[in-house]
Amino acid sequence: MVNTRLVYVLEKEKCISPLQSGFYKGRSTLHNLVFLESQIRDAFVRRNHLVSLFFDIEKAYDRTWPVRYFNVRIGHSSHKFIQDQGVPQGSVLSVTLFNIHISNILHQLPPSVRGMLYVDDLQVSCQGSDIRLIERQLQTTVNRLVQWCDQNGHTISPSKSSCVHFCRKRNLHPDPSIHMGRIQIPVVSAVRFLGVIFDCKLTFLPHVLYLRKRCERSLNILKVL
Repeated sequence: MVNTRLVYVLEKEKCISPLQSGFYKGRSTLHNLVFLESQIRDAFVRRNHLVSLFFDIEKAYDRTWPVRYFNVRIGHSSHKFIQDQGVPQGSVLSVTLFNIHISNILHQLPPSVRGMLYVDDLQVSCQGSDIRLIERQLQTTVNRLVQWCDQNGHTISPSKSSCVHFCRKRNLHPDPSIHMGRIQIPVVSAVRFLGVIFDCKLTFLPHVLYLRKRCERSLNILKVL
């Protein structure tokens, strides 16, 4: 009852970002997938580059900073402890509290950079005709996101994060070089995002081949049975 009322007030007062689709009424992963695909197709129509960054926030739930107290009773004695990290496990309020907290990360994006969240899966994109300008905009974004994470107890893994340069131009052009500290975010030709594999040309061929492989594996099991 408390959670239902809290969510109603948060939605009414617009305290949860509309760009957060995770555990949000009437929204799902489909909104994030369509949002990204629409951006890519728009860039192709305009003959622009679109560079997307996909971030991995390590142990996002366990490192959230609410201050809570709990008591442990042994026999007739009771001891009070402070827990300063992690939302309550198994609690109805956990998802709502986490959404309030993590949605603030979207406020760090510059006007030229667009992004969406699905719980703790963060994706940001920047479109334009000048790849070096896109690179500078996204580097500024990464610096802001890292600063926010440092201030709020989170860590973005640069090795588990990835960068995809979506483009259909035939002429040679360099890929962006974006760093998180001293580590460069790896540029890949395809990335799996919320269950769908996006390739740099948006052919969806890697995703179809992946599905075919999974189906063949299941069919082989059925043949044996």
